[in-house]
Amino acid sequence: MAAKIQRDDDLHEIIAAARQARERRDHSYRSHALKLLPPVCARCGRDFAGKNIRELTVHHKDHNHDNNPPDGSNWELLCLYCHENEHSRNAVASAYGERADADAPASSPNQPFADLDKLLKKP
Repeated sequence: MAAKIQRDDDLHEIIAAARQARERRDHSYRSHALKLLPPVCARCGRDFAGKNIRELTVHHKDHNHDNNPPDGSNWELLCLYCHENEHSRNAVASAYGERADADAPASSPNQPFADLDKLLKKP
């Protein structure tokens, strides 16, 4: 009998923990973003209404996961594939670093349109 009471208590704890987790999720930025924005990937335009909405992720435009304004201005909804692509592109760009001035092409001494206004004027 004591074992059954223990299992019931464990079950109640599990259910309470699940309810608390659901409430936290409902107040999270993801659920807020899903209420603010249409369920469409901002990159590929795929519609995620229905059961496949779990494949839609929230992307932080400035890549700062702590920047969650209530108006959703730092969020965009992306599908799993576009979200992965977005972060992969940024990883590749940061691996190559910004282009230094030394790497920039030298400016040409030629200025083909320098006296164009004089040439266009009729004498």
